[in-house]
Amino acid sequence: MAAQLDIIIMAAGKGTRMKSRTPKVLQRLAGRPLLQHVVAQAQWLAPRRVVAVTGHGADEVEAACAAFKLPASTRLDLQFVRQEPQLGTGHAVQQAVPKLPDDDGVVVVLSGDVPLTLAKTVADLVQASGGDKLALLTVRLPDPAGYGRIVRDERDTVQRIVEHKDASDAQRAINEVYSGIMAAPVKHLKQWLARLDNNNAQKEYYLTDVVAMAAADGVAVVGHCIDDPLQVAGVNSPLQLAELERAHQQRQATALMEQGVRLADPARFDLRDDARGTLASLVCGTDVEIDVGCIFTGEVELGEGARIGAYCHISNAKIAAGAVIHPFTHIDGEKAGVTVGEAALIGPFARLRPGAQLGREVHIGNFVEVKNSTLADGAKANHLAYLGDATVGERVNFGAGSITANYDGANKHRTVIEADVHIGSNCVLVAPVVIGAGGTVGGGSTVTKNAAPGALTVARGKQVSIADWKRPSRN
Repeated sequence: MAAQLDIIIMAAGKGTRMKSRTPKVLQRLAGRPLLQHVVAQAQWLAPRRVVAVTGHGADEVEAACAAFKLPASTRLDLQFVRQEPQLGTGHAVQQAVPKLPDDDGVVVVLSGDVPLTLAKTVADLVQASGGDKLALLTVRLPDPAGYGRIVRDERDTVQRIVEHKDASDAQRAINEVYSGIMAAPVKHLKQWLARLDNNNAQKEYYLTDVVAMAAADGVAVVGHCIDDPLQVAGVNSPLQLAELERAHQQRQATALMEQGVRLADPARFDLRDDARGTLASLVCGTDVEIDVGCIFTGEVELGEGARIGAYCHISNAKIAAGAVIHPFTHIDGEKAGVTVGEAALIGPFARLRPGAQLGREVHIGNFVEVKNSTLADGAKANHLAYLGDATVGERVNFGAGSITANYDGANKHRTVIEADVHIGSNCVLVAPVVIGAGGTVGGGSTVTKNAAPGALTVARGKQVSIADWKRPSRN
């Protein structure tokens, strides 16, 4: 952009209708605070500074901003000012004036509760401003109730914005509305802000009053109108937040289907940032199929022909080509990640935790949990088992009800199961322990010592049967 760009984000509102102790701008959409969406938009525009105007819950909001994870492509100079008390949008922007330089730059005003404006749309708005005009982002709505109306003259030039509460019946019939986003020459905006008054029904200082001032001063006012209401939709209540979530997820689903991904029902699909703030990313190969109710968080890759069953939750994982994730499987890689090899079969009702690294054609069945373990090609744990801190060789069969006892109360220890071992049902392998290649562990064994390759290891009490034994009777 030719002109130097600064951005003001209004993030001071209480959000009474949210009925929440959490400030409105920290309510989450797709796993990310509303304000983080807006800050990410700002970063994409590469401004020289961003000024966030905080108020209600200011300490919490400012601390949250410091923790936001953003793409590392550009540095962001994020500063804060306080609006206390909150006396309207114009008053909010007035608080940011001391942070703005006296030059020929352009300042963009964004709203912290309007999360889905595309950065390109804002860039186009700045272009429309041209460094010498006041540019307003507008949209035509079938139901414009609650929004400020765009009033144009007979030449179709924008003259002013009238807030819904102050609009006449004729003005309320106008369906072109102001989004709350504007771009203005900073030198003019400073002058207009100094002239604001609160002579209106709400006794507030309206930022929209600068439009009439610009017209009076002979500064051209242009309306950059878009046809996408979702980009300017704000959040004031849990209902609006839920509606915006669904609309956003529908857009993500549509983008995936346009790439060739098969979604059984795009209305039942979610892609979100994870609980640690890792930005959502779902990369899919060709012929990927995703059933209903699946949630993807953080960074997920699905290889060619991968199939994801209904109601799976997959976070920070790489699923290789041809793998099948059966319904109700939970995969969470957190920092360590999870990898699932080609043609592996996982689930249903399986759980893969951080550090699970599964090779080709590995089978992990129902109610099996794997954590920080490597399973080589063809290994199987099909039922009711736990593998933690284990190295499992090729073609191992790990029996139903068997576990690796990896924790001694203070430290974790590793179990090594070499290739072609058969572990019977209901075994406990007490780490650290090594089961040699080709060995067999008899069902019900508790193994505390290394087992030699090819050996049968049985470690259980001798069976005793007492003839003619009778159970105790009740008194």
